[in-house]
Amino acid sequence: MLFAFSSYVVNPTLFNKIPYDPYKDFEPVTLAVASTTVVSIHPSVPAKTVKDLVAVIRANPRKYSYASAGAGTQAHLAGEQFRLSLGLDLVHVPFNGGGPAIAAVVGGHTPIGFSSPAASIPQIKEGNVRALAITSKTRSQILPDVPTMTEAGYPEIEGDSWVGVLVPAGTPKDIISLLHREIVRIIALPDMKARLGELGYDPIGSTPEEFATRIKVEIENWAKVIRAANIKPE
Repeated sequence: MLFAFSSYVVNPTLFNKIPYDPYKDFEPVTLAVASTTVVSIHPSVPAKTVKDLVAVIRANPRKYSYASAGAGTQAHLAGEQFRLSLGLDLVHVPFNGGGPAIAAVVGGHTPIGFSSPAASIPQIKEGNVRALAITSKTRSQILPDVPTMTEAGYPEIEGDSWVGVLVPAGTPKDIISLLHREIVRIIALPDMKARLGELGYDPIGSTPEEFATRIKVEIENWAKVIRAANIKPE
């Protein structure tokens, strides 16, 4: 049996109770794909860079808000990481999905958006929103001209939404190795990479050991944000 988990689903801090232990009940196979979070703004916001945006927010307390795809989503966590780490007076406005969230930015109702590439890219291309940065550690293949938060001067703001493959604890190592090899091979195929790009994902294909470390580090890092912002899933 295979399990495909997204990044925030494995974090037990987000939920009152989950029916599994993310460390003991599974064996990681590979972190298959990752999708960044795009920080975008309505064109009326007088900012060309993230540093400009931070200055604008600080100069106008209680004025600015940001949209996300919903409470507890990766976009929300990234927005709260941004707000908390910089001590900004910024209000979160949750929506029921990435489409409605970016539509609110396009309409200027929530002038700042934290959203997935799939939701953002069409609006960026049309000039309806201005992309300032992404939250990945490295630039994305699908938004190569948009700088990372590290490049923008804020290395503490970093994180992806990802999908990884796990199997039940106790699965033989040779089965894990076979699954890892085949999944990595498939996501590296040109047609698959192109399709993943259309959906807003970059292929990763980590080793099982790298994926296990990633799960542990991200649970710990995002738990701090979840607790500090008192985030509860809707």
